[in-house]
Amino acid sequence: MGSVTERKRLDGSVGYLAQIDLKRNGKRFRDNRTFEKRSAAEAWIKKREKEVKAFEGDFLTLKQRNKTLADAIDRYVLESQREIGRTKAQVLRTIKEYDIASLKCADIVSPDIVSFAQELAIGKEPATVSNYLSHLSSIFAIAKPAWGVPLDGQAMKDAMVVCSRLGLSGKSRKRDRRPSLAELDALLDHFQVATASNPRALPMHKIVLFALFSTRRESEITRILHSDLDPEYGRVFIRDMKHPGAKLGNDVWCDLPRRALDVALSMPLSPDGRVFPFNPDTISSRFTRACKVLDIRDLRFHDLRHEGASHLFELGYSIPQAAAVTGHRSWSSLQRYTHLQQTGDKFDGWKWVSRIN
Repeated sequence: MGSVTERKRLDGSVGYLAQIDLKRNGKRFRDNRTFEKRSAAEAWIKKREKEVKAFEGDFLTLKQRNKTLADAIDRYVLESQREIGRTKAQVLRTIKEYDIASLKCADIVSPDIVSFAQELAIGKEPATVSNYLSHLSSIFAIAKPAWGVPLDGQAMKDAMVVCSRLGLSGKSRKRDRRPSLAELDALLDHFQVATASNPRALPMHKIVLFALFSTRRESEITRILHSDLDPEYGRVFIRDMKHPGAKLGNDVWCDLPRRALDVALSMPLSPDGRVFPFNPDTISSRFTRACKVLDIRDLRFHDLRHEGASHLFELGYSIPQAAAVTGHRSWSSLQRYTHLQQTGDKFDGWKWVSRIN
């Protein structure tokens, strides 16, 4: 008999796990698949049970031969006990839109993965292709030992080597873009006027100032709670700070410069307790849109972190002092932020903080 179980994923969405459990000649056949709708899950059960009852060969062969890469992706998302980050979840959803996702796992070989990477490379940077392959490799690594799904881990490894040598994938280029004083003033003026005309709009001038002075990423900014602020010791508790080895659970205290603290304390209490109760994607898109309106080219919200770190050195911070603010564990990684502006034009943070209200 088949059954459908509603399962809530870690990202809050709901999936419907269809399962069948049949016996024939003393042997048991179990199979499952996840669907977005209950009706689709019920239809699959009827179809699958009919196939199993009509099949004359070995049950294991039947079970394996119909599993697609999309099935493996769904199972990975559903069963992962570690929270899947926003970026990884989006990448896996996008992979399901490509032809490779409809291939049966047992049939996927290295050239299929390389062809997928070539599709990705049309309009995407090598670093983005690397990111997609890395997330996909997580599924290849566990599918066979965990579920008996015949995804060839060596084929994935071989394809990644080929993609690197062909230039389809690669590391991201280090950015050293710093906004000029005129660009920062133009952006803050723009956002302050927008907020004044519509008090319900995102206070982007405050968010930009906080990003500059705290050196925090947009995702970190939107997770900070009012209770995470420690005015007495001038610090802030950062949850799940980005780290190559372990993002989730990487919670640390970081020093918070006075100007950043003043901006944070100017924010009203929100129902969920966050200082900046906004979506990080919305913040990024608003920033990009403003740059386009102001004809500011090649500037991203994340560049504010670079600017903030470089500004700390211009203020006379030592590398250990700057690392205590930025959260870098390796002081050597801060060296790229030490190319300082030699001109007399420096960003006047106090002027803007005094105007935030």
